Order: sequence, then C-alpha cells, then structure tokens
Amino acid sequence: MRLILIALVLLSITPYVAALDITEANTRLGRGVNLGNALEAPVEGKWGVTLDAAYFKLIKEAGFDTVRLPVRWSAHAGEQPPFALDETFAERVDWAIDQALENNLNIIVNVHHYEEVFTDPAQHLPRLGGIWSQIAARYKDRPSGVYFELLNEPHDKLDAPTWNAAIPSLLAAVRKTNPTRAVIVGPVQWNSIDKLDTLELPQDDANLIVTVHFYEPFKFTHQGASWVKGADRWQYVPWLGHDKDKQDITARLESAARWAKDHNRPLFLGEFGAYSKADMDSRVRWMRFVSLEARRLGMSWAYWEFCSGFGLYDPKADRWRDELRDALLKP
Repeated sequence: MRLILIALVLLSITPYVAALDITEANTRLGRGVNLGNALEAPVEGKWGVTLDAAYFKLIKEAGFDTVRLPVRWSAHAGEQPPFALDETFAERVDWAIDQALENNLNIIVNVHHYEEVFTDPAQHLPRLGGIWSQIAARYKDRPSGVYFELLNEPHDKLDAPTWNAAIPSLLAAVRKTNPTRAVIVGPVQWNSIDKLDTLELPQDDANLIVTVHFYEPFKFTHQGASWVKGADRWQYVPWLGHDKDKQDITARLESAARWAKDHNRPLFLGEFGAYSKADMDSRVRWMRFVSLEARRLGMSWAYWEFCSGFGLYDPKADRWRDELRDALLKP
C-alpha cells in the first residue's frame, strides 16, 4: 500500500515539475538578440554579415542573455536520404554554439529560410525531419543552454493543418536523442499571434516553448524595406507612442499571453524590430514599449537583429547604436 501511495504522489507531481522546468527554461532565455543575415543567407557574408567571435562577447557584456541563430540548413544538406549535412557548414554552426556558451549566453539554433518546404511541404517535410535528426544527434551532449527551434515562420502551403500534422514527427526526430531539451515551435502565417489558436501541440511533450513574431504596425517597422512590396511608399511613418498606439500593441501582446496561459505553454517573442529607415526617436520609443510589455506579460524575447538593417550595432563604426541598445536593456 505504501508503494502504491508513493507512486500516486509521483504521478501527481510529474506534470507540475515538467511545466515548472520549461517555464524556468523560458525565463532563462530572458533578453536576446538575433544574429541575423549571417548563417541564414544563401552563403555567409552574402547579406553583409559574417559572424565574429567578438560579437558574442559584446552581446554578453551589453547585458543580453541569449542569441538566436538563424541557420539555412536546407542549403547545406543532401537532396536525397539521409539528407547528409555539409560538414564544413555544420562545423561553422558548432563554432557559433561554442562562442555563445563560452560567453555564458544561451543560444537558439533554428531552421531558417527553408523556402522549399513552404511551397511543397509534401516533398520537403521528410527532408526537414532528416535534417533535424542530424542536428539533434550532433548537439545531444550540449548543455541545456542550447535550444532548438523547429522552423522559422511557417507559411504559404505549409498551412495550419499541414504544420500541425508535421510537428509530432519533427519532434520525434529530435526526441530520439534529446528527450528533454527545450524546443521552440510557433504558429503559421509567419509565427503570427493571430494564428496561435490554430496551433496544436502534442500534449505529452512538456518541454516546448511557443514563439510568436511581432512587427506591428507593419508600415512603421518595415518602412522603406527593399524586400517588401510597396514599402518605398511608407516613408517617414513615425511611432509617437500615443495612448492609442500603446493600446494597440498591448492588446495584441495580451492576446498572446492569454493563449499561453490557457494552454499552459511559455511564450517567446522570437522576433520584433524596427527597420533603420524609421526615425531613431520612433524606433527607440517602439522598441522600449514592446520589450517592456513583453517582459510584463512574462515573455522572453529576442530583438531582430544585431548588426544589419535593423541592427543595434554598427559593424563599420565598430560601436553600439547606444539609443537602440539602451531602449532594450535600460528602459
């Protein structure tokens, strides 16, 4: 009888312990920055950013807790099973992980810009699973400060039913070698808050963090962005931080926080940022408000991004853009 009682007690507390652990893992992510336009470019350096060991030290010394590392694994893997990863490229990711850990930073390794899976999921989801089997096996002995993110911004033909059906098999590829690692996964339509209600996650996997991205109002955050159709007409759009401006942002983030509470999943704001064509004062106001609201609502976050078009750091001048950095870290 005593053994039965002990077993019942253990069963009753296990879900609580698992949930507490993943909440702590999300809290540990804290305040982060994306190392964008580097390893998710078709070739590192093609988009103007080549990672440097000094960047990790600078990021840590500034007060950040985490780097998110976007990686275009799909450009460096075989087209046929077993979809072997290019070893030279994988070693470059190894190096980035080493740099983060040596500087006491968490690092999120994701699959970024796998464009083919969005246009032909039936053909490419098995390849994505094969890629994740290799990533997971490669990093299975890394400490818990290494997080995995299944796929950046699913969209297009990778719609909610297709994505929901794929998540368990992708997680199975990871869990074979990483049964308890924190894995980040988000909804469709570019990780939209509006699509959180469509996201279905395996109930038996407690080690999941849900991510959303936030770039609203879009005509402010992406004004003048060359890759956005029509953005050249959105010049000189300010964000003044009036009550209505703030209320709009608060309402959007609070809706995400309610979803997270209702589903007992921690929430990571994996991307938010304002492009450099916006005026500096507006960028500072917007970034400060979004980051503070996310923190108030219990979200970890990572700003997009470190040293390119949205960048906190000017690599040519070799200095921080102090106003932007301080908006995030000294609010």
